[in-house]
Amino acid sequence: MNTKKHNIPFNALGVILAIGIVFGDIGTSPLYVMRAVLKDLPVGASYQPDYILGAVSCVIWTLTLQTTIKYVLITLRADNKGEGGILSLFALIRRNYRWAYIIAAFGAATLLADGVITPAMTVLSAIEGLHSAVPSVSVVPVTITIILILFLIQPFGTGSLGKYFGPVMVCWFLMIGLLGISQFIFRLDVFKAFNPMYAFHFLQEAPDVLVILGAIFLCTTGAEALYSDLGHCGLKNIRISWFMVKTMLIFNYLGQAAWILDNPQRAVHDVNPFFSMMPSWFVFPGIGMATVAAIIASQALISSSFTVISEAMSLNIWPSVKIKYPTDIKGQMYIPSVNYILLALCLLIVLIFQSSMKLEAAYGLAITLSMIMTSLLLFLYFLQTKKPLWYSIPLTLFFLIVEMSFFIANMQKFTHGGFISLIIAGMIFLIMYTWYNGRRIKNKYTTYDAVDGTIRHIEQVSEDQTLPKVATHLVYITRAKNKSQLESKLNYSLFYKRPKRADTYWFVCLIISDEPYEFNYSVKTFIPKKVFRIDIRAGFKLGYHTDKYVHLITNELERIGLVDLSTRDPSLKGTEIKGDFLFVVVDRIFRNLELNPIRRILVSIYDLTKKLASNDVRVLDIDPSFAVQETVPLVIPDHTEEELRGLLQKSKLEAIGKGEKEG
Repeated sequence: MNTKKHNIPFNALGVILAIGIVFGDIGTSPLYVMRAVLKDLPVGASYQPDYILGAVSCVIWTLTLQTTIKYVLITLRADNKGEGGILSLFALIRRNYRWAYIIAAFGAATLLADGVITPAMTVLSAIEGLHSAVPSVSVVPVTITIILILFLIQPFGTGSLGKYFGPVMVCWFLMIGLLGISQFIFRLDVFKAFNPMYAFHFLQEAPDVLVILGAIFLCTTGAEALYSDLGHCGLKNIRISWFMVKTMLIFNYLGQAAWILDNPQRAVHDVNPFFSMMPSWFVFPGIGMATVAAIIASQALISSSFTVISEAMSLNIWPSVKIKYPTDIKGQMYIPSVNYILLALCLLIVLIFQSSMKLEAAYGLAITLSMIMTSLLLFLYFLQTKKPLWYSIPLTLFFLIVEMSFFIANMQKFTHGGFISLIIAGMIFLIMYTWYNGRRIKNKYTTYDAVDGTIRHIEQVSEDQTLPKVATHLVYITRAKNKSQLESKLNYSLFYKRPKRADTYWFVCLIISDEPYEFNYSVKTFIPKKVFRIDIRAGFKLGYHTDKYVHLITNELERIGLVDLSTRDPSLKGTEIKGDFLFVVVDRIFRNLELNPIRRILVSIYDLTKKLASNDVRVLDIDPSFAVQETVPLVIPDHTEEELRGLLQKSKLEAIGKGEKEG
């Protein structure tokens, strides 16, 4: 395990940045938590202080136990080179617990499903506040417009806007804290909610407590995303900023409780205490701030989704897709395919539910499963780091009991819309599971040949004038890290299919590094001016531009006299026209494999996913006009004389059996 950490400076700017990036989701929870609690309380309960104080006590202790203790104090310490998130946690333990990919994939899938619902939930909640003040405002069209703009600006990068997120969210938290203070300053008895006995009695006595517990859980839905953002902001910045954020959140919840107790006749199930407790002169500024905070929260979830997919690709549990980096920071990425899938699902969610009150039924169920998966992986991390069992077992059991309670509570929402989040998570998990296992099957059958044998055959083929020449320069993409080996599939393409004659052969290995603008290469010459291997390391900001890199390097090699790039066509001799290049990407297909029915289904889904989501020529950014993607069987069949005799014998026996039956 690599324990080297990426040091992110701890300072006031870092704290403000963390407030803007990390706490958008959990910071907008006051928009809907107490309204959801009111909706699920029995009629007349808003007149009973013990019910309201008990519900707020549950909120306070949920934020303390789940967010503060589990995530901020414990889980954030499990970082992978400074990066956090459930997949980074799996990366730490996969050497010893490879089977835990199932837990990690399911946790990541549920986190992504939450990323679909969060933008719809937060933006709907904010716009509904505007609708309550100006009834003529149409909630759904305005919400759809904001979500469309939010997703459509992603290709241009949000780095220039990101520097404003921190100060805006600082203003947001100060605003919600002051709103809360303005209410409870005249009702200090709400501070009784800090007494956990109020939460305990509430859970014992409240009717339909599981339904209400599902509403209370919404206060901590951003905790998992908080862990995912560790690499963007740094441990100390997140920890310090959380205590300011938590204080403002609790102040606001206490203020909402005070307003409910002071206005029991107005605290009906369709009223949102968050907006109702605002002074009349502040309603429009407050709604404006809520809308901006909702947008920032949605942006944080979108960015988190990009990060999860990027990590999944590096762990081989997601297809290789195109990644773009609008800024110089690796964590700030843009994945076009993910962006537009999220947009389509988000719009679908808004059109189906059309109100945040209905959407509450779908919200929270998936994220409880993600939290449970994180707890399981955290226990394996404790074992790997040799934490004493007296510490790791009770702690893990405690978190699992709390999270299982919330999961059971959220399962009450299943038939009311919660099934949608689980369907989305299930589809994502299916892709991750089949991709991981499909690649494992492929890797199991991957073989390598010594490069010396390949070079001898190339020398013979290149001199064989009876073979048609396919290109002046033939470029193969290889992933073999050992320079003395090549994948057997390349030999199959070169010789066992139609032998490929060229003047010059290139084997190119491209690796994307963690440094934004790194670019270096090495060249190994096997046959002077005829056979070369190029190893390229390009920074993530530079990305995959395979043909561009090859042309730049080969031009330099020509300049120093190592290769001749001029055309070999006699009619073009003496011109400045260069010889043609043909890039060959070889993919292996599942053929000639003996698989059981379950694995056959798994492989079929893998193949379908690859056809729909992944194209190696496009991912490597090779100009398709001079590229070809070939396929070779995963297992090369050996058609022998004995096999033919066996088929003839089987046919003869079937013919005899058929004749006897007819006789």
